[in-house]
Amino acid sequence: MTNLQSSAQFPETAGIILCGGKSSRMGRPKWSLPVGEENCLQRTIRILQQVVFPVIVVAAEDQNITDLPDGVTLVRDEVPEKGPLAGLSAGFDALKSNSQIHSAYVTACDVPLLKPAFVATIISQLKNHDLAVVKEAKFYHPLAAVYRLDLADRVASLLGADRLRPFFLIDESNSREIEVNELRHVDPDLESLRNMNTPSEYQEVLQSLGLSVPE
Repeated sequence: MTNLQSSAQFPETAGIILCGGKSSRMGRPKWSLPVGEENCLQRTIRILQQVVFPVIVVAAEDQNITDLPDGVTLVRDEVPEKGPLAGLSAGFDALKSNSQIHSAYVTACDVPLLKPAFVATIISQLKNHDLAVVKEAKFYHPLAAVYRLDLADRVASLLGADRLRPFFLIDESNSREIEVNELRHVDPDLESLRNMNTPSEYQEVLQSLGLSVPE
């Protein structure tokens, strides 16, 4: 047993990080953006590993992702261009042989302000539900959610029917919808939900961390 595994707060929960987006508005792969001495993906992994183990990174076939830390498995989207549900399916498939893991916290790779307590609070709300997902007014955050691996067949069915919106999975499952105000005690400004789609958003995040913008 590794130190990371023994220190995981939720031994039945893994982490899945989705990196398969095109990053067209950013102009470069978001996973590779420098955040201090790490890139964005490495930082997200480090934060997740404070709560869960193992961590699965799901990338597109053409993404050359390197320098992953220990305890991380890299897999590829089985069905390209199908969005988060395809990434979820690939992550589930990578975990199915691990009999100790029954659920996975799923996040994007571009949330460098993610807080371990935020992740832990969402996982703690899973209980007897199929999934627990953050909800902000009428908007769901499917990449700030924990899913039971038992949902694999339902995800595959949705993909097969080309019903690609994560909402369909949420709507057809026993879902715990976590209103954002339930999370402010661990993340007052909801920074864990702050992703980066443009260079200006990236600069704002770096400034909030007291980091300089690289050339």
